[in-house]
Amino acid sequence: MSNATRQSNAAARERLEALTDHSAVDTSALAGDLLAVTDLLDREAGLRGTLTDPGIEGQRKADLVTALFDGRIGAEALDLVSGLVRSRWSATRDLADTCEQLAFLAEIIGADRADALDETEDELFRFGRIVSSSGDLRAALTDRRAPAEAKAGLLRSLLEGRANRYTEQLLSRLVTQPRGRSLDAGIDALTKLAAARRDRVVAVVVSAVPLNDTQKRRLGEALARIYGRQVHLNLDVDPAVLGGVSVRIGDEVINGTIADRLDEASRRMAG
Repeated sequence: MSNATRQSNAAARERLEALTDHSAVDTSALAGDLLAVTDLLDREAGLRGTLTDPGIEGQRKADLVTALFDGRIGAEALDLVSGLVRSRWSATRDLADTCEQLAFLAEIIGADRADALDETEDELFRFGRIVSSSGDLRAALTDRRAPAEAKAGLLRSLLEGRANRYTEQLLSRLVTQPRGRSLDAGIDALTKLAAARRDRVVAVVVSAVPLNDTQKRRLGEALARIYGRQVHLNLDVDPAVLGGVSVRIGDEVINGTIADRLDEASRRMAG
């Protein structure tokens, strides 16, 4: 992400946060409106070019947005999109990408309001692990030849009774409108966006057996001391690690598993 786009993206997220401070704002409706705008921008390359053209005055672009969308989307979405087109973007696609990201963030804010953000993060992570372990399921959900309605129906059948409405809405978008990204990358981006909502990092923890509540609390506290921020634990179980835990935060991996120590001992003996 270039500097111009990064600054515009950050400013847009701040506007969304301020706008949704009011409980009267329907975050799900707002998300739906922003996704509708995203889809139009994806289809209309000429419109994208016009709305991101630095040679056109910002107010003129905002007036065009009003002419296009007034009465078709809510006032909150119209205000956000008008602000987006007044900003500067390094590439025409960046406008649509940010619009979609704001839609995702609106759903995440809705989950946070409903005290369902932790649950949503956990559900996204678990679904990602399920997809990673099943090639057939991944193929069915990412088949470009399959109608979006069919993939959405498959997703609903998988999530029924197992996920809240925020998780289902977020995953449905990834499955039906991948926009060139892999499903894994989309889920990872969503979990990071949810973590950023509370200014915390995400740690993927793999252990041989499930951690009990005390172990989870102690590990979370230790990681919070190391990173200086609250850490959300995404937990996975893999008997292959034999014992201990492996923790991944971003690109950093902290290995404390028996299997890892055995591998290290084998390497030293071989050397």
